[in-house]
Amino acid sequence: MAASRRRSRLTAVAAALATAALTAGLTTGCDAVTKALDCVQTADSIADSVTDLQQAVENAGDDPTQADASLDSIEKNLDKIGDKTDDADVNKAVDDLSKAVDNVRTAIANGDHAPDVSPVTDAAGELTKVCTS
Repeated sequence: MAASRRRSRLTAVAAALATAALTAGLTTGCDAVTKALDCVQTADSIADSVTDLQQAVENAGDDPTQADASLDSIEKNLDKIGDKTDDADVNKAVDDLSKAVDNVRTAIANGDHAPDVSPVTDAAGELTKVCTS
């Protein structure tokens, strides 16, 4: 049930991101719209990976490698955003999310089978927010 609420919330965030990006296109140039859409699309992919990470942590006893796969996916998408933007707020949000991912990865490596992923969730939310502003 909690996963369903998270998925619903993430879907709502993705819709808001898309609307904001399209609205930005009415007032800015094409290059800015392309960058905004790239940020939105990648932030949406990260949101999906964060949901996967939450589920992987909940099911760590069944398959501990799923958390690593989710963390890898988040990092890959962070690299995409970092490569495509020169916006200071986006770069800070990317850095914060990257640090949160590193902390979860370290916790798992140190034997924590149920690490706190809320800093990852919070940082992903901040990235989503800056991608739409």
